Amino acid sequence: MERTATGEARRGVAAGGAPAGAGVSRPSLARFAWLSIAVASVNIGAKSAAWLLTGSVGLFADAAESIVNLVAAVVTLWMLVVAARPPDEDHAFGHSKAEYFASGVEGALILVAASGIVFGAVRRLLEPRPLERLGVGLLISFAAAALNLGAARVLFRAARTHRSIALEADAHHLMTDVWTSVAVLAGIGLVALTGWDRLDPLVALVAAANIVRSGFDLVRRSTLGLLDTAMPAGEQQALDRLLDRHRGPTVQFHAVRTRQAGARRFISMHVLVPGDWSVRRGHDLLETLEREIAAAFPSAAVFTHLEALEDPSSFEDQEFDRPAGP
Repeated sequence: MERTATGEARRGVAAGGAPAGAGVSRPSLARFAWLSIAVASVNIGAKSAAWLLTGSVGLFADAAESIVNLVAAVVTLWMLVVAARPPDEDHAFGHSKAEYFASGVEGALILVAASGIVFGAVRRLLEPRPLERLGVGLLISFAAAALNLGAARVLFRAARTHRSIALEADAHHLMTDVWTSVAVLAGIGLVALTGWDRLDPLVALVAAANIVRSGFDLVRRSTLGLLDTAMPAGEQQALDRLLDRHRGPTVQFHAVRTRQAGARRFISMHVLVPGDWSVRRGHDLLETLEREIAAAFPSAAVFTHLEALEDPSSFEDQEFDRPAGP
C-alpha cells in the first residue's frame, strides 16, 4: 500500500501519476528576481560611470560583476518561472529542480567574472597609472554597494521563507558584489592616502579571490541538489523524532529515505505493523503519520508502504535496489 501526504493533507495520486500535492504552489517568487534585475541595471550604469571617471581597475571589476549580476538575475527569473510550473505527464514530480540550474549558472558566471577581474588587475599591476576624480568615484561606488546590500537582505529573507536556493544564490551573488565594492573602496582610499597606484589592482585581486570562493560554493551546492541530496541534518532529526513517537513493539519503520528538490521535500518509508491488524487500523496509522509529517514539512510529498512485522520478507527490501524474487 502506498499513499502520499502533502502540506494540504491531500491523499491519493493525481492525474499523470504525480503524488497528490507534488505541485503544491507557493507564492510567485518572480518579483524578487525582478528586484535583482532592477538593482543590477542601476548598478551597471553607476559603476561604469565611476570607472570612466576614475580609471580604476577595481571599479572596472565592480562594474563587470554587475553585468554578470544582471545576466544571473535574468536566468534566476527564468528558472523560477519554470520551477513554479505544476506537475505534468512528463514531469510527474514537478519542476522544482530548475532552481538548481539557476544556482549553478550563477556560480559559473561568478567564476567568469572573477577571471575578468584577475586579467584586468594583472595588466594594471604591470602598467600602473594614477587614478582621477576619486571623490566622485567613491561616492558612486558607495551608493551602489548600499543598494546591493539592501536588495541582498530582501532576497535572503525571501530565500529562507520560501526555501529557494535560486534566490539564495542570487542573494549571495549580490553580497559578493557588496564585498567587492567594499574592497574597491578601501583600495581607492588607500591609493588616495599613500599615492601607491598598485594598491588598486592588488585589492581587485583580493576581491577576485573572494568571488571565486563564492562561485565554487554555489556550483557545489547546485550539483549536490541535482544528485538528490537528502534533507538537511536538522530536518532529518526532526523527522526521526516524529517517527520515534510512534515506534514501539507493534510499530517499526525502515527504508526511511528523503531527498530535496528546490523547496520541495520527498519522504518515503516502510511502516511495519502486526500482520493480524485490520486494513482499517493500518490505514488509520498511515493517515496519522501523514498528517503529522505534512504539518512538520508543509512542502513534503510522503510515500508510505505498509508491511507485516512478523513476515521475514518485510526485511528483505530495506536497500534501495530491492533484490528480485525467485
